[in-house]
Amino acid sequence: MSVSVFPIKAFNDNYIWCLHNKTQCSVVDPGDAAPVLAYCQDNQLTLSAIIITHHHWDHTGGIDALLAAFPNIPVYGPQNKNIKQITVRLSQGDDIELALLGVKFSILEVPGHTLDHIAYYGDIGLFCGDTLFSAGCGRLFEGTPQQMFASLSKLTALPADTAVYCTHEYTMANIAFAEAVEPNNQALIDYKRWVNQQRAENTPTLPSNIQRELDVNPFLRCHSAELVANVSQNMGAMLASEQEIFASLRSWKDNF
Repeated sequence: MSVSVFPIKAFNDNYIWCLHNKTQCSVVDPGDAAPVLAYCQDNQLTLSAIIITHHHWDHTGGIDALLAAFPNIPVYGPQNKNIKQITVRLSQGDDIELALLGVKFSILEVPGHTLDHIAYYGDIGLFCGDTLFSAGCGRLFEGTPQQMFASLSKLTALPADTAVYCTHEYTMANIAFAEAVEPNNQALIDYKRWVNQQRAENTPTLPSNIQRELDVNPFLRCHSAELVANVSQNMGAMLASEQEIFASLRSWKDNF
């Protein structure tokens, strides 16, 4: 039975990704239970697992209400004891299988946005929480630029056609910054046109894929001569390494 991935909208710009077949489903980062429960009811689905990438409330806030409605289902998540509902704690290199859906994932530790952040990679795609966004990356609330640079490098080493399911509709705002950094990037110009059309129709811009992000995402393009020149000019100093460029780029975005 084939598995589909559906974006359940929550809050202003969150997507709770729902992996489902005709009868069973699992959800990724349910910050709010209400839209998940409504989707399950409308589509006659039984929730069989919850998947968590990191501890922020807009990714975990719905767990308790979902467990009340669907008791004793596994809750997969990082090695963070503060997320008390997790029943299966995961580390780099672990593998899990959502048996009722026939979906397998390998676990990647991707600290940066938070220190506990993990991502789930499988044939169905990459569920990367707030680490990699389309045309952007997560803010560094707990980790260092070096950690985030390494985490993004880990993700971009995945196959180019890997679908990227991140958890916020930030694409338009991210493109505005990417344009300031690398205005002559033709792939970015073309992508902006498509994104504007999607959003005008209130259609998600996600999932993206690894190749698209390599083409348009400034945080993955610290080798671009135009980007390096503009970041160095913004900092008032010529930057040498890609890690230095990344750190300066993230700082610029924080104040953009």
